[in-house]
Amino acid sequence: MWYVSTRGMAPRIDFKEALFSGYAPDRGLYMPEELPQLGRETLHEWSTLSYPSLVKELCSLFIGPELIPRDDLNGTSGDTGSAAIESVQGAKNVDIIVLLPKGHCTKIQELQMTTVLRENVHVFGVEGNSDELDEPIKTVFADVAFVKKHNLMSLNSINWSRVLVQIAHHFFAYFQCAPSLDMHPLSPVEVVVPTGAAGNLAAGCIAQKMGLPIHLVVAVNSNDIIHRTIQWGDFSLSKAVKPTLASAMDIQVPYNMERIFWLLSGSDSQVIRALMEQFESTKSVSLPKELHSKLSEAVTSQSVSDEAITQTMGRCWQENQYLLCPHSAVAVSCHYQQVDRQQPSPPRCCLAPASAAKFPEAVQAARLTLDTPAEILALEHKEARCTPMRKGDDWTRMLRDTIEDLSQQWQRRFLNLPV
Repeated sequence: MWYVSTRGMAPRIDFKEALFSGYAPDRGLYMPEELPQLGRETLHEWSTLSYPSLVKELCSLFIGPELIPRDDLNGTSGDTGSAAIESVQGAKNVDIIVLLPKGHCTKIQELQMTTVLRENVHVFGVEGNSDELDEPIKTVFADVAFVKKHNLMSLNSINWSRVLVQIAHHFFAYFQCAPSLDMHPLSPVEVVVPTGAAGNLAAGCIAQKMGLPIHLVVAVNSNDIIHRTIQWGDFSLSKAVKPTLASAMDIQVPYNMERIFWLLSGSDSQVIRALMEQFESTKSVSLPKELHSKLSEAVTSQSVSDEAITQTMGRCWQENQYLLCPHSAVAVSCHYQQVDRQQPSPPRCCLAPASAAKFPEAVQAARLTLDTPAEILALEHKEARCTPMRKGDDWTRMLRDTIEDLSQQWQRRFLNLPV
């Protein structure tokens, strides 16, 4: 399996190179050169698998048996920063650098990252939003020699491997909701995807292309660039990011839309390169008519207000005694709208990305009560460590200097090499 950049100006690479990367050298995103096509027999076999086994089988199509262990593969859940820290903290051969947007995530989310004081964990608090902190990361990964020298990789959905594992969400959801795999044709299932950067949405579009009969509904908060793009072909920034209760989705630059555009354009990297370069230059693009048509056929969309989020959280608790996080509520709000209209639809699944325990402000806004776990309460009393990245600082230089310094420390500590 080979991987190519969505912008077509970078050499193709194998999975290992895609794994240890972020953006491609041409500032595009890596995608498989070809997608496996799955028939009914494979879907039937996969439908009986546990989630870890399903992930293993799916990944083997994209990685190859020589590179993937056949004995164990476990998925993780949770917010990217804290989940990534949890997976590597204390490791002797890995350092992790996390950039968090100060004031744009909840206090609990921040504490989950800043209170991990292990030697290999380095957290920066950026005076900017998620879109702004992505810029120095993009710049660093554009320096191919620097990336190779320091063995860098990205752990968010810039990295193809993150999107790969998310494809399994859609297969698992389908197998849970489909009434039967013996029907001809297979019955469709609607999957509602709450999103910010569109990684899970890109995974759903890939699953569709592989032959999974799902209908995708993308649910966003008031930062509605994806909704406007799907509805009207208007891929343009608003004046500012709007703070919402679903803070992890407060994004104006959903970079995985580039993967979706590439996929729906028939892998036309020339079109995508021109499109994305115009967007980066002017912050506004009108999709070509044919591309917009294919996008609106593949995905429908809704934008959900904070008021709808709190109403949905309250209704779900009243009807099911289930406490939604605000991001999950964005998806469930779309479900309730369809239910209230009494419109016929296929079975529906709403993807739920997080626990309500991380968002006490949203729970309070919904006038609900949160039974906060003891582990979360204990965070308030732990020592925290976070290096500020202030407005006016050279964030790219700070990031590069940190990486250089960590590499030198690693050489002194483990290789006993002169620096």
